Amino acid sequence: MNVVLVRVDNRLVHGQIIEAWIPFTKAACLAVIDDEVADDLFRTTVIRMAVPREIEVIVSRVEDFAGQYLPRPGKEPTIVLFSSIDDVKRARACGFPIEKLNIGNIYADECQVKCSPCVLLSGQDVEALRALLSAGVQIDIRRVPGDKPLDARDLIEGATGESVP
Repeated sequence: MNVVLVRVDNRLVHGQIIEAWIPFTKAACLAVIDDEVADDLFRTTVIRMAVPREIEVIVSRVEDFAGQYLPRPGKEPTIVLFSSIDDVKRARACGFPIEKLNIGNIYADECQVKCSPCVLLSGQDVEALRALLSAGVQIDIRRVPGDKPLDARDLIEGATGESVP
């Protein structure tokens, strides 16, 4: 698997992915990594139906995906989608290597930090992002490839007044 994009989007598969990110990255595979979706045949079926036939779809639980992931440069370009920052953190802890992370849409019920109109972070999200940033993960916030990327570190430091190591 040749990962071309790792993205957090609590909507998972929708128009921004299908119409913008897949063509931009030239992805041939879409990996949806979410425990609840992987355990729900109906949701898995709906996701598979929403994705163009020529795109391979993988739906997996977080630990299963991270444990089976093998980087293979030159293989089919793959977008990896997570529905939460905590799932990204879990996957990384299980061995899935993440150097860059894109955040597209997160709507926290108890918003503590508003990074953009589509990214509302809870305190737990902020702490998970701090951990990823401290581990050297580059994190940008943007809905579609044509948007100007916002730096997560700058936004979190500006909103909380605390620096991220």
